[in-house]
Amino acid sequence: MGTPMGALPRLSNPMNDGFQGLLPARGLRRGRTRFQLGRVIREIRWKRPVLVLILLCMLICGCGKWHAQPDLAIELTRIPPAAEGGPDKLDIIEGRVVGARPGQRIVLYARNGAWWVQPLAGEAFTKIQPNSKWINSTHLGTEYAALLVEPGYRPLATMDALPPPGGGVVAVTTAKGGTGTAVSKTLFFSGYEWRIRDAPSDRGGGNDYDASNAWTDSNGALHLRIAKVAGKWTCSEVTLTRNFGYGTYSFVVRDTSHLDPAAVFTMFTWDYAGSDPNNREMDIEVSRWGDPTTKNAQYVVKPFYVPENASRFAVPSGALTHSFRWEPGRVLFRTVRGPESGTKAAPIAEHVFTSGVPSPGVESVRMNLYIFHLVKEPLQKENEVVIEKFEYLP
Repeated sequence: MGTPMGALPRLSNPMNDGFQGLLPARGLRRGRTRFQLGRVIREIRWKRPVLVLILLCMLICGCGKWHAQPDLAIELTRIPPAAEGGPDKLDIIEGRVVGARPGQRIVLYARNGAWWVQPLAGEAFTKIQPNSKWINSTHLGTEYAALLVEPGYRPLATMDALPPPGGGVVAVTTAKGGTGTAVSKTLFFSGYEWRIRDAPSDRGGGNDYDASNAWTDSNGALHLRIAKVAGKWTCSEVTLTRNFGYGTYSFVVRDTSHLDPAAVFTMFTWDYAGSDPNNREMDIEVSRWGDPTTKNAQYVVKPFYVPENASRFAVPSGALTHSFRWEPGRVLFRTVRGPESGTKAAPIAEHVFTSGVPSPGVESVRMNLYIFHLVKEPLQKENEVVIEKFEYLP
């Protein structure tokens, strides 16, 4: 019978192993000792590689073992509706993590038959903010999942079942679509569905938003309003629920020359995904930024503080068409009078940016009307902007 791994071999008595008569009686003890020592050395030499291999295996298994984090909690606080998603339609998903360690991130999945990583395979990670919250865009699904993962984790683009904790996955949480209380209202404008903002934003120094400040009239025009309710100003914003990428985006807008100097009307792109530090933001902004004497509009490719990334101009009274043509490495902004967006119309202003132009991701087009609070003279009155038409051409 063999010797157990890691134990010293049991030495038999040479007198019982056929060695009787081979050693003189006086040298029996000395011979027995030599024999035992030689046998021990031979067995240890034979077992040493096996012992080393066992130790290596124990070390490897120990290093790869998953250890639970105490006091860890991950939850979904804003859950999109349940729907069979497509490649274009997007919604917002939000949550928070308690007890996350530095470097850990969120990986989102939406279930549409299989589980699909969100918002894109190349944009698979969601950053956890300093306040432990996170937010991103997601394509729609029947169910949603958030994974808290370690640095270096490589998520699969699609899978039939979610991974359990371990192997770089720290925690997993799921929720059925539409089970949350924070579900955005929507409206239809120019043939598209738009999501109405009802959550606060730090844009402009911090503003609250009310879904009742955005609506369409009987002629199909979109209204955005800044209104005071119970002594508090509230703003408005709508977001296209589809993602288009490169192409021409145009907005036919009624007179905006009447806006209060502290009011800001913006037509822009925005992407929650974390790979672009500027969120793929490109803007047409109508505002005097609190200064009645300055020009009242500008084209911007973020970051705005780079002088070459902004072009200011003055918009006159009357209806205008603002547009931008987005191409690889280039974006052309243009403003013309009336509802004409073609190249034959004489421009009031136009500018081409070729530096810092983002590439497509999961950005969406947005329009908002908000207050710029960082001014000496605060907002004096309610403001409203009417957008008659939005159009996208590839």
